[in-house]
Amino acid sequence: MTYDKDWALRWLNDFGERVQENKQLLSDLDQAIGDGDHGINMARGLSELKKAFTEKEPADLTDVFKTAGMTMVSKVGGASGPLYGTAFLNMSKAVDSETIDAEGLTKVIEAGLEGIEKRGKSHAGEKTMIDVWEPVVNALHQEDLTDDVVEAALQKTKDLKATKGRASYLGERSIGHLDPGAYSSALLFHAMLQTEVS
Repeated sequence: MTYDKDWALRWLNDFGERVQENKQLLSDLDQAIGDGDHGINMARGLSELKKAFTEKEPADLTDVFKTAGMTMVSKVGGASGPLYGTAFLNMSKAVDSETIDAEGLTKVIEAGLEGIEKRGKSHAGEKTMIDVWEPVVNALHQEDLTDDVVEAALQKTKDLKATKGRASYLGERSIGHLDPGAYSSALLFHAMLQTEVS
């Protein structure tokens, strides 16, 4: 399988649609353990991204992720903008040709994860988006990524105690809630899996 610019555009536009559809849910999840604006912020940023793609079509696959990164950093508020932005910018640097294969995609997503870990000074098990990204990367290495893997990773965040970000102020009370960043990340990877390769 080869992944190219057009595939990435379809993927990220689908991600944007999924976030728009789940905007209220994402904000409700964030209301429980954060400041309640994750859905609004993400929807706004991805709406701006769609506009950016329309106004100036990215030159190549690298440019798709670079545009995504710059847009998320500048248009999404809260912690999500810098984290998603850094992920996409790192992903853009990991692309080394016009098209990538499955191994290349794994490398790209792994670069995104490393960006989030570095920017957020966090790791798996702290009830963050990393708790979805890391299992996704592991499954990609095993060539075994499915929607079930993504969903299982998301559901596991419910039992974790938050130790990063605003949710960490709740301590034990953060247990029992899905992490909103993990939820939006699950939407990202569900969209990736559903986007057909041309």
